[in-house]
Amino acid sequence: MAPLPGIPTEPDDDPEGYVGLDATTATALARERGWSDVRTLAPGTIITLEYVFGRLNLEVEDGIVRRCWKG
Repeated sequence: MAPLPGIPTEPDDDPEGYVGLDATTATALARERGWSDVRTLAPGTIITLEYVFGRLNLEVEDGIVRRCWKG
């Protein structure tokens, strides 16, 4: 099967590496590493299940990243 043209790529980055960082540092680091969209969320925030290439989600509690995932 031929590759699909125009599919964006994501940075080769491990989301687990952001857990434990303060939100400001994690956001700046993620943008530096090539994430086009960095979203911070409070624990329990209701979100849609759509996957967005290039987006990194940071669940932040008391200013610290508690969980992080792509999409």
